[in-house]
Amino acid sequence: MGIDSLILDMDGVLWHGDTPMAGLADFFTALDARGLRYVLATNNATRVASQYTDKLAGFGVSLDPERILTSSEATAGYLRRSHPEASRVFVVGEEGLRRAMRERGLEVVTAEAVRAGARPEAVVVGLAREALVYEALAMACLLLRQGAHFIATNNDPTFPSEIGLLPGAGAVVSFLETASDRQPVVIGKPHRYLFEEALERLGSVASATAMVGDRLATDIAGGRAAGLRTVLVLSGVSSLDDLEASEIRPDHVFEDIHALTTALGER
Repeated sequence: MGIDSLILDMDGVLWHGDTPMAGLADFFTALDARGLRYVLATNNATRVASQYTDKLAGFGVSLDPERILTSSEATAGYLRRSHPEASRVFVVGEEGLRRAMRERGLEVVTAEAVRAGARPEAVVVGLAREALVYEALAMACLLLRQGAHFIATNNDPTFPSEIGLLPGAGAVVSFLETASDRQPVVIGKPHRYLFEEALERLGSVASATAMVGDRLATDIAGGRAAGLRTVLVLSGVSSLDDLEASEIRPDHVFEDIHALTTALGER
């Protein structure tokens, strides 16, 4: 492939929900044997790095948390760099997103506090399942209409699970776009911010790095826009039929990471 680094998507590439892909441990053994650097980067904002390392350990894979980059952590980093005046945030999302904000020194303001008059400088939106209630959406809309920064961890409309595609963070973001008449800054793939932070962690350049993902519209389109080589695996969202109908063309296509591991061993 002519590369020395990989950015690896997780959901749909390395696992489905709590089920690892076949050959997961062998895949990482092959990467290490070839001396390839890699970062696992996901649009999922419901967890932070340490939660992913625990999940991988359960699959027999030991990784340092620095190899994990989530859109929640990239979002917190973006806020700190681009809006240093925004010390308070209102979060529509789950505990992983709130935790990422707090770990970067940001104060997470509750819906009750907003209703009582608190005015955080930014609204951060991610996937919200058990946390998604009308009160949170209503308070977010109020803040956005009053001028708060609007930051979305990602705008994936769906995410893969063991039972099929389920509504993703993009569905929540769309609700607030409609209600607030505002458009967010989006951090996750296919937008540039997550790729930039991943390359910085790798200490690599785009031309020597490949994006491995399962979704044409985010992983592959975003990787190509960032100047990376791209590898589509057909184990997640995008199918062979989707690929044939799409104008987005990855550099390489594999059935899954087991097939990719075999190809790495042949090079």
